[in-house]
Amino acid sequence: MPDLPWNKIKTVLLDMDGTLLDLHFDSHFWLEHLPRKYASTKGISEEQAKEYMMAEYRQVFGTIDWYCLDYWANRLELDIMQAKREVEHLIGLRDDSIPFLDALKASGREVVLVTNAHPDSLSLKVEHTALDSHIDTLISTHEFGVTKESQMLWQKLQQRLGFECQHTLFVDDSLPILQSAKDFGIAHLLAVSNPDSQLPIKNVTQFLATHDYRSLIADIEKHPFGG
Repeated sequence: MPDLPWNKIKTVLLDMDGTLLDLHFDSHFWLEHLPRKYASTKGISEEQAKEYMMAEYRQVFGTIDWYCLDYWANRLELDIMQAKREVEHLIGLRDDSIPFLDALKASGREVVLVTNAHPDSLSLKVEHTALDSHIDTLISTHEFGVTKESQMLWQKLQQRLGFECQHTLFVDDSLPILQSAKDFGIAHLLAVSNPDSQLPIKNVTQFLATHDYRSLIADIEKHPFGG
C-alpha cells in the first residue's frame, strides 16, 4: 500500500484513461477496432492497416495531435467519433474509482480531472460514467493546446487552478507524464500499475504505485485536509 502524506495533500489531480477508467476501451479502439475499419475502407489487410497506423501513431506520440480526434479524422479519412460509438459499450470505470473519488471529496480535498483526451472523447466518457458528478473540475489539455508531457501545460494548469505543488498529488498511469509532473515540482505522485483490466499488473519502481485505490481510503478518511 502506497504511503502518502495525506496531511500535506490539498489538491488531487487525476488522469482519466487507465487511471479512473479502464484502459481496455482505448487499447481496443486504437489497436484493433480503428485499424480494422481503416483496412475495410482502404481495401487493405488488417495487418497492413495496423503497420501503417502504428507508424502514424509513433510520429505524433505524446503531442497534442496524438490525442486529437480531428487530427486522426483528417489523417485517416474516418469519422472517429462514430467509430468510438461502435464500441462505446466497452467504456467503463475501474471498480475502485468511485469509492476513491468519493473519499477524496468527503475529506475536503479539491479533486480535478486533467486528461489529454480530446473534449469529444471526454464528453462521451462522462456520458457513460457520470464522472462529472464525483469530481470538482474536468479539464482537457486541448484547452491549453499542449499535453501533460509538456512543462508548459503544468505552468498553464497552475495558473488556471492555483494549486501549490507541495500540497498536490498527481495520479496517472503514464510514467513519462508522471516524470513531467515531477520535473515541474509536483511533490506527491502516484502511478497506476493496472490501467488495463485485460493485462497483467505492471511492475512500477520509479514511483509509488497502486493497483487498488480502496487500500488508500482508510488513510484519506483518517487525514481530512486541514484535520
